[in-house]
Amino acid sequence: MDDPARMLRDLFDAAVEAADPALCVPRFLSDLSALSEKGRFVVVGAGKASAAMARAVEDCWTGDPDNLSGLVVTRYGCGVPCDHIEIVEAAHPVPDANGLEAAGRILEMAQSLSADDTMLCLISGGGSALLSLPAEGIAFEDKQAVNGALLRSGATIGDMNCVRKHLSAIKGGRLAQAASPGRVISLLISDVPGDDPAVIASGPTVADATTAADAIAVLEKFSIEVPDNVTAWLSREEAETPKPGEAVFKNADTRMIARPQGSLEAAAEKANELGLAPLILGDAIEGEARDIATEHAQLALSVAAGDGPVKLPAVLLSGGEVTVTITGNGRGGANAEYLLALALALEGVEGIYAIACDTDGIDGSEDNAGAVIGPETLPRAKEAELDLGAYLKDNDAFSFFEALGDLVVTGPTLTNVNDFRAILVLH
Repeated sequence: MDDPARMLRDLFDAAVEAADPALCVPRFLSDLSALSEKGRFVVVGAGKASAAMARAVEDCWTGDPDNLSGLVVTRYGCGVPCDHIEIVEAAHPVPDANGLEAAGRILEMAQSLSADDTMLCLISGGGSALLSLPAEGIAFEDKQAVNGALLRSGATIGDMNCVRKHLSAIKGGRLAQAASPGRVISLLISDVPGDDPAVIASGPTVADATTAADAIAVLEKFSIEVPDNVTAWLSREEAETPKPGEAVFKNADTRMIARPQGSLEAAAEKANELGLAPLILGDAIEGEARDIATEHAQLALSVAAGDGPVKLPAVLLSGGEVTVTITGNGRGGANAEYLLALALALEGVEGIYAIACDTDGIDGSEDNAGAVIGPETLPRAKEAELDLGAYLKDNDAFSFFEALGDLVVTGPTLTNVNDFRAILVLH
């Protein structure tokens, strides 16, 4: 255990590998090629993993290659070359024109299906922003503004997606509605607490139990001002999404192919190999990043003192999606902010190290996956004249860890099962 940083990175890599589309997708394709003999087989999708999922579909396709076509939209930098399925890259987390055009084309493909045709939908985290097609009467710029305000508000992914669904022409089950009476099969990689298919990428192919009134309540809860046309749309009957039990979902089949818990379990297996006792705290942890960090610091200190629920050496593993209410002007995502707060709460105690990264390789809007900390973080920051508390107050975790050289940079991982955190307690 001479290299704690290496051990933490090994745990993160194990978590990411467990959700690799090349491994996950083939297990759910055994019965799909035969469907192409009955009609057209169209592949569509959206999300940070969607291009890699499309590549996996092509690699194990055994049907007629001329009957395999489609389009998926992914984040810039997450594209993977495909032979039959078109890959479009677009902006995330704030939508752009590429995503708008791709979403419109995907909706047209769905609308063209007959009862003999099959649409395979490849859905992963990030798909909500990438599959952006405003509802009737809502300008694209208005939807961009609302989305940006939600991202800054500290709203949970469930709250954000509730609003997104009701401002969309394609999300909240509307894509399945458009494809009816065609067959719809969805392969999902979950990046949300609870693995609710209706929340992942705002559920374009599954029924939506939330209402337009719920969307209005979210906007009011976070004091988000919206244009008059958005308010007017949400008051219309047409704003309601297709609900559970409606006939449009009769031929819809949803399959969850990777989830955060699976990645945490893979990391736990790796921990055992490294001689560590793993403790999974949960795969659906939500809340303000700095608050969760304070709670985890207290638990780690208890474990270090021999009073915790696991024996040393140990590693505390957790997933989910912590949030940041932005009040400063700095840079950085929720994982880096979590680590700033964790380092502050641990006060440089010996023997405790941590990593926090987004499994998609992108923490917020920066180019890092996350960062690492250890007992030397505070002394090194002091030597470099970096005021950790000031950086935390300014939501500037990226700049802090960049100055220390402690960012974790992986590039796009081509999957997404949300945040991964590991606290290593050696003694």
